[in-house]
Amino acid sequence: MAAAPTPAIAALVRAGVPHTLHPYHHDPRSTAFGDEVVAALSLDPFRVFKTLVAQVDQVLVVGVVPVGAQLDLKALAAAAGGKKAAMAAVAAAERSSGYVAGGISPIGQRKRLTTVIDASAETFPTVFVSAGKRGLQVELAPADLRAVTDGRFARIATGE
Repeated sequence: MAAAPTPAIAALVRAGVPHTLHPYHHDPRSTAFGDEVVAALSLDPFRVFKTLVAQVDQVLVVGVVPVGAQLDLKALAAAAGGKKAAMAAVAAAERSSGYVAGGISPIGQRKRLTTVIDASAETFPTVFVSAGKRGLQVELAPADLRAVTDGRFARIATGE
């Protein structure tokens, strides 16, 4: 059997999680990664989730929110049991996760971080997240996403 193309896919296969891969053309000039996924795959921007790395009380935490919404840093801090949150530097997010910005998956990260998934994910039978590289999304059940990331659901998005 060939090696999985990303740590995220390897983690899903190891855990026996049912999933579907959705490749798409990534334009290297694009920096609006979530919007690019939504357009390329013709998906609902509230069913595609972006992976954001923040610092809660100086500790890195992963927030997973819909592309069509914004991360509520106060809500993330509260959900992670902290007081203050700020977005992490891109370099810190890449170093911790082992992925490149725009392809950071909440699954199979180099360092296991507290992961909070916006509760809106539970309203869909499946959701889409990065599969660990630009140009590849993975579709899976929200409960499986929570299980494979050892995450939790909480309301952490605004603008929904």
